[in-house]
Amino acid sequence: MKIGITGTGSYIPSIITKNDDFLEHEFLGTDGTTFGNDNAVIIEKFKAITGISERRYANPELKTSDLGYLASEKAIEDAGINKEDLDYIIFAHNFGDLTYGKNQGDTLPSLATRVKHLLKIKNPKCVAYDMLFGCPGWIEGVIQAYAFIKSGMAKKCLVIGGETLSRVLDEHDRDSMIYSDGAGAAIIEADPVSGAILGHSSATYANEEAYYLFFDKTYNNEGCPDTRYIKMHGRKIYEFACTHVPQAMAACLNESGVHIDEVKKIFIHQANEKMDEAIIKRFYRLYNKQAPEGIMPMSIHKLGNSSVATVPTLYDLVSKGEIDDHEVKKGDVVIFASVGAGMNINAIVYRY
Repeated sequence: MKIGITGTGSYIPSIITKNDDFLEHEFLGTDGTTFGNDNAVIIEKFKAITGISERRYANPELKTSDLGYLASEKAIEDAGINKEDLDYIIFAHNFGDLTYGKNQGDTLPSLATRVKHLLKIKNPKCVAYDMLFGCPGWIEGVIQAYAFIKSGMAKKCLVIGGETLSRVLDEHDRDSMIYSDGAGAAIIEADPVSGAILGHSSATYANEEAYYLFFDKTYNNEGCPDTRYIKMHGRKIYEFACTHVPQAMAACLNESGVHIDEVKKIFIHQANEKMDEAIIKRFYRLYNKQAPEGIMPMSIHKLGNSSVATVPTLYDLVSKGEIDDHEVKKGDVVIFASVGAGMNINAIVYRY
């Protein structure tokens, strides 16, 4: 039985925040002291490493579940299905709904339930639940949908990845410039006209790697010590990802039986341009090859790192011809891959 993606949708927030908008920020080190360089130098180095020149933030009235709903509407329309026929709604995120100006996440009810409510789906057999798996959450949701369908438990699933990271940022942390907001969604079905999942791989490294991404207080010693923000050990994540993600991708490709020369695109989590380039280079090195030019579409330059939303939004944009110089054609083999909090890694080999 073939199981594939029959429709996609994304919601790209309208508020554009450029690098120059951070020029007046007071960036501090982990000990609360200022840096020797001024912000212009900090931002220039940041762009050289991450590739980010601007990012998108959601309008204040929209929450993560709203972004997911807007992306889901497009995916359902793109697939041409009756929403009442959905068996599962899986919403991958990290922080729940974050009301603008508040500092407490809301996951009661689940974001998947909120999307089902907004879609006005009446079918009680459409089961809605959330996925907490860090940045690889959307890919893991697709893997779960695949398993449900393969086992006969479902025929149609909606998998969403959404986040509003702009609302858990410490403005005194340089890493705050990385993060952004957005949502992507896909319909997974049995016996699609085209498209098929050929293989998948997942792993969790939870020993010394477990807290490479974590929640902690602001770097401003005069700030509220009880308010928490997203934090990360960037160098450790970089080294971890460059070591383990290529191996996971290779394991997935080998399981699929597809030759590496058949791979046309790699949709990798938009975390950091230099890191992604290093991962792809090391992946191809495992096969004694060089990465082909144009193998890796990138959206991070304009959209930033929207965590779990990066892969589904990127795939939606490329499949609809909205990323310059990138396209996918029927029959093309592509790889989805991600790494994130946990530390979790996964990959899917997919024939478009």
